[in-house]
Amino acid sequence: QVQLAESGGGLVQAGGSLRLSCVASGRTFSRYGMGWFRQPPGKEREFVARISSSALNKYYADSVKGRFTISRDNAKSAIYLQMNSLAPEDTAVYYCAADSVYGGRYSAENEYDYWGQGTQVTVSS
Repeated sequence: QVQLAESGGGLVQAGGSLRLSCVASGRTFSRYGMGWFRQPPGKEREFVARISSSALNKYYADSVKGRFTISRDNAKSAIYLQMNSLAPEDTAVYYCAADSVYGGRYSAENEYDYWGQGTQVTVSS
């Protein structure tokens, strides 16, 4: 069992930056692939980024490539999402998720076994 807690959301102006954090409970964090998803207002949840357990492999949605960076610190049982050049369309609730057994579908919600409660990111124009 893994419990995830996101933090770092808030209100930022367009062009600004935020860094989201997700801290996991449990002793096997280093074995999990981890992902970030987001749910814009009135829309379905969508994939943002994924990092493998070793941090060697990273994947990004096309909409955030070059602006967002996912990273992890296994010693702290944490992952991060550095978000730069934010735009109003990045407004969403951001969720982190943990994947215990990677099935190759890094952008699919049902690839992930555990989810956090989410943190709100609002980008004003």
